[in-house]
Amino acid sequence: MRQKKNYHGGHRGKIDPLRILRVTLWLTVFVAFPTSGQSPAPDLISLSAVVMDAATGTVVFQKNPDDEIPPASLTKLMTMHLVLKEVSEGRAALDEIISPERESWAINQPPLSSLMNLARGQRLSLQEILLGMAVFSGNDAAVAAALRFAPSVADFAGMMNNEAADLGLAKTCFVDASGYSEDNMTTAREFAHFCKFYLEAHPHVLRDYHSVREFAYPREENVAEQYRDKPGTRIQKNRNTLLGKVEGVDGLKTGFIFESGYNIALTAERRGSRFIAVILGAPAGWGGDRIRDEEGTKLLDWAFANYKTLRPRPDALPPLRVWKGRENYVNLVYATPLDFTAAVERGENLGWTIDYDTSLVAPLPTGSLAGNLTVYDDLGELRNIPLLTAQPLERGGFFKRFFDTIRMFFRRPKR
Repeated sequence: MRQKKNYHGGHRGKIDPLRILRVTLWLTVFVAFPTSGQSPAPDLISLSAVVMDAATGTVVFQKNPDDEIPPASLTKLMTMHLVLKEVSEGRAALDEIISPERESWAINQPPLSSLMNLARGQRLSLQEILLGMAVFSGNDAAVAAALRFAPSVADFAGMMNNEAADLGLAKTCFVDASGYSEDNMTTAREFAHFCKFYLEAHPHVLRDYHSVREFAYPREENVAEQYRDKPGTRIQKNRNTLLGKVEGVDGLKTGFIFESGYNIALTAERRGSRFIAVILGAPAGWGGDRIRDEEGTKLLDWAFANYKTLRPRPDALPPLRVWKGRENYVNLVYATPLDFTAAVERGENLGWTIDYDTSLVAPLPTGSLAGNLTVYDDLGELRNIPLLTAQPLERGGFFKRFFDTIRMFFRRPKR
């Protein structure tokens, strides 16, 4: 890697770091950028789709991304997230044993439900309930999870909606934990952002749940003693049939109800980049699942053929000298994350330069512009990231300002 640091005086400006973030998101997260050698994007039959770089949030493909469509069993990803959140915060344990309540038994689920076959007298761990949602897409497992953490499914749906609101998912709402109801709602864009968050919040979920090919339930230890010689074990395969068939695919979840058609939240990793594809509204009739899977495959193949994630790793930013302040130095931060999405042909011999503004004068608020990181490769400049002050700087006393004025005068370049 090539790295250069430039120190020079420059214009001193004050900027709002949140404004920089909003502008950057608008430019890179919500808008797919063209490249000269880009192959044509696939035409889709499905109603809505988004493909996103899982590391950066950059959307590289979209079709009707903000149309509101019921997520069906994709809903279970939010249910799993809340369960795993409770575990990570110490209010539950994966090995705790649960006796499923009557409402969660398989015989009490709506017609045509996907099931893990919970029944009277069974005992199973919270880990098994999560596998029942991830592998079987069990509506009964989702109800059992909801009733572990809330008095009713409706109360748990309230928890789901609170979480969606906290994550800024304005069009996403839930009325149940399984996704059976057509009143659950999301958009491809919002659900892709949720999937990105979900993978970051729970880095183990692909390995532990969503890439598990098959799961057997109930086993001897799950049923009442009188049934242990014949527990009725069924081995069910993961509903995501692209596991093991499409390069790099290791999650996430499929869904179907007649009101939405066939849905999928799909993710794959290849050559150090990971993309998330969300497809909503493949045809509900015969062959809709095949169309959904074919279009998911096309979208992932197209994304990896045209884009990749670049990860510049410059040295840690040193404190920067500030003049006429109570403190002599200020810490710096990058205005946006360093990782970014680029055309697949870019990034060879990646390097960067860092330009520091060496004429900063206090007082300065947090988020003042203090320099710039420029990333480049053999083909030219790729990205600019502003450097911002990490804390406010107060004005120094009279003598501090006086002596710094003298020092700055003698530092001034001669003309």
